[in-house]
Amino acid sequence: MSSLLNPAWALLAAVVLGVLALVGAGVHGMVIARSEGRSARSGALSPVFELARLLRQRRRRTVAADVLLWRVGCGGLVVVALLKTAVIPFGSWILADIPVGIVWFNAMDVLLWAVLWLLGWGANSAYGLIGGYRFLSQAVSYELPLMFALVTPAVAAHSLQVSEVVAAQNGLWFVVWMPVAFLIFCASVIAFSSWSPFGTAAGSDIAGGILSEISGVDRLLVLAGRYALLTTGAAFAVAMFLGGGAGPLLPDWLWTLLKTLLLLFVFVALRHRLPAIRPDRLAEVAWIIVLPLALLQTLFVAIVVVVGR
Repeated sequence: MSSLLNPAWALLAAVVLGVLALVGAGVHGMVIARSEGRSARSGALSPVFELARLLRQRRRRTVAADVLLWRVGCGGLVVVALLKTAVIPFGSWILADIPVGIVWFNAMDVLLWAVLWLLGWGANSAYGLIGGYRFLSQAVSYELPLMFALVTPAVAAHSLQVSEVVAAQNGLWFVVWMPVAFLIFCASVIAFSSWSPFGTAAGSDIAGGILSEISGVDRLLVLAGRYALLTTGAAFAVAMFLGGGAGPLLPDWLWTLLKTLLLLFVFVALRHRLPAIRPDRLAEVAWIIVLPLALLQTLFVAIVVVVGR
């Protein structure tokens, strides 16, 4: 794969990200519409109606808010999602095919810790602050399993370069013999997107948490950022575990798109089908069960690679 570092490809990555995020929002709208007994058609158009409403809505202001940090938190989610797209192959196209692409993706996930904390802190709101603390406690739980889930395909491919991981899956996708790592990564994508069942940072029991005080364009940026993070996570899972653009008949970029849309549909559909998981319960499960499973998965892959040599 060639590394394409020019504004045109950066713009293309942003457009593709936006379209996929909009599709995810449409699917989400249809799922909600069906669950509430409304027309699925109106549910599919709900992102458009919501966009128009938020663009007309005035920004909410709170007393003694740290406006700069608050704005950084509101716009930071979209920025982080765009930075993640830099190392995601779209078929044979990739914006930055750097040797440490997997590390870059994980570093952007860690950057989310600061962004979502600023979103909760900057508003000077009790509910927002609780939401920020909830996300941090959740992030501490999922981050180590996520790191080992990303290390596993890197071990198999002998590289931290995403294009090399994709190339190593010729003939057999990594999901076949790394199912635990795949599931952990998918769960982590849902978690770092603050999506249910890991969406307690924006839970209704704390009046929306990190979303409680934002409105207008700020709310639009945060909602778009959450969808964008979910989309980039699905696209990265395709590259790491589902063979990237591998597939018969269709071009590689189209296979990447179809796989990403399928995974995104699953993520969105799960939102209202699973109960919310409390951060303290998540910590117990993550550290006592999930982390050892991730380590065993990595060990198994390492043994297979060594024996194969």
